[in-house]
Amino acid sequence: MISSPKPSDPDVAALIHLAIGEDGKDLTTQALSVDNLQIEASIVSKEQGVLCGLSIAEGVFRAVDADTLFLPQKKDGERVFPGDIVATLKGRAAAILQAERPALNFLQQLSGVATLTAKFVAAVKDYRVRILDTRKTIPGWRRLQKYAVRMGGGENHRMNLAGMALIKENHIRVAGTIEAAVDCLRQQQPTLRLEVEATNLGEVKTLLDMQVPTIMLDNFTAAEVAAAVDLSAGRAVLEASGGIDLDNIIDYAKSGVDCISIGRLTHSAAALDCSLQVLADNTP
Repeated sequence: MISSPKPSDPDVAALIHLAIGEDGKDLTTQALSVDNLQIEASIVSKEQGVLCGLSIAEGVFRAVDADTLFLPQKKDGERVFPGDIVATLKGRAAAILQAERPALNFLQQLSGVATLTAKFVAAVKDYRVRILDTRKTIPGWRRLQKYAVRMGGGENHRMNLAGMALIKENHIRVAGTIEAAVDCLRQQQPTLRLEVEATNLGEVKTLLDMQVPTIMLDNFTAAEVAAAVDLSAGRAVLEASGGIDLDNIIDYAKSGVDCISIGRLTHSAAALDCSLQVLADNTP
């Protein structure tokens, strides 16, 4: 299981400080001379979706000013609707305004991943298929985005190249044949979990004969996936991948495939729109 990210984790803290640093000095707020003004504000959802990233957003605000009070009103993985208050804040005006955009960027992007994942999960709820993510993530954001996938009800594929041995088409080309690639991995890494990509039913049969435990069906049609399921007869875990979206995922789920990996969960999810609203009755 990939661990849940925390603002104090070195990789997450580095991202937070990078995001804050990108914005530089807040010249607008400095000109208002409100550095010590105490204000209250709310983060409000402007769309329906699944929330994710509250602790990371809090980490941004507290990285700018550790005295900022961040009070979540919702939880990661919870569904939100337009107008819902997801968190309230109290603290110095200059700090809250400085942290506003990077905090919302994390919250919106991760909520977008969770929301899109939830749509795929809901679409196949009547089938036994599992929805998986991929490594097609924003550089540096992988653990955050994979956490968001879990908040949307999906599951994580390998975290990185060291997580398992996945022989793909280019590996096979380098090795010469699919048999050579599998034999080499088994000799060099006999205890490593193994998955191999197949591009046609002939390769599926070859991999089944070699007792490969997990087979990725790369860019198969739904009908081809169904044929692979029949051919396998439970001898391997089958993963469908490539060209699967919300318009055709039911066809793949009906095939009886074990899992479907979807790159768009992390590389194409639209941000969930949220805003920070300073309360009007703040006074010096």
